[in-house]
Amino acid sequence: MQVTALRRSYAEFAAREARGVSPTYERLADAVSRDDRLLALLATVPPAKRQPNLLFGVVRLLGGPVGDPAAFHGYVAGNWPAVEAELRHRGTQTNEAGRCAVLLPVLAALPQPLALLEVGASAGLCLYPDRYAYRYGDHVLGDGAPVLDCAATGLTPPDRRPEVVWRAGLDRNPLDVTDPADLAWLEALIWPEHTRRRARLRAAAAVAAADPPRLVRGDLVDDLPGLAAQAPAGSTLVVFHSSVLYQVPAPRRAAFAEVVRTLPGHWLANDGRDAIPVDDLPPSPAGPFRNLLALDGRPLAWTGGHGQSITWFA
Repeated sequence: MQVTALRRSYAEFAAREARGVSPTYERLADAVSRDDRLLALLATVPPAKRQPNLLFGVVRLLGGPVGDPAAFHGYVAGNWPAVEAELRHRGTQTNEAGRCAVLLPVLAALPQPLALLEVGASAGLCLYPDRYAYRYGDHVLGDGAPVLDCAATGLTPPDRRPEVVWRAGLDRNPLDVTDPADLAWLEALIWPEHTRRRARLRAAAAVAAADPPRLVRGDLVDDLPGLAAQAPAGSTLVVFHSSVLYQVPAPRRAAFAEVVRTLPGHWLANDGRDAIPVDDLPPSPAGPFRNLLALDGRPLAWTGGHGQSITWFA
């Protein structure tokens, strides 16, 4: 049963998430979905440690090949103890600053100033929507680096960046962009063809290193209220997350939703459709997998997984 579910998950990753976004990972995930040996090895680690992004990132971090499925098979099978150790130690903490481009239209429209609290913050790069520059087609907002490109459909791009007076992140394993080892892991999680995303990561890491965020090691349910209570008076608290809840077991996701609704301020979600408890959605655009953007449980838009597009329907 475990191998059957794994086979399906890798095939779905190839078809829904990697197709049209990363030919390398589409080819590799499809090959793993048909590789009984690798699937049997993956079935020996906890369910949360079996996902394609994590496996592929670990192999890249270790210097293994991902361009050729046969070479990938040989490397993983021949170096399984090292691969397994890294799988058990790490999690997918892709810290994509580009997602700020799809959060910005909501953040800029809320009562200012803002107190930002990111759940699943990784290294905290999405805590700086006020520091980055944005390009929505011909509309450019802000200056400096990085410049976050986003194709916007169905909405007028914002004309201001938010005013942020407090920023904090909550993560089970916070990363530090000033630590070369942590930065190497973040780079390994970027898909092979995405050279612009790697450059964007380095530029965003420079922003964070110049003014490090407050990152707290903790649980998204148990430790959220205590951290939220530290937001300064007179600010609008925004608890947000981006491509995080899909990694959280369903009962824990439900507990998080229950807790976050009791907090003052707003809950801004940019996550997988199955991770956000809403109904009656319009169909998502054709093409690669989309996240759902929602404010306080109200669905607003479909977004590209790395912040590259937003299709507003609210």
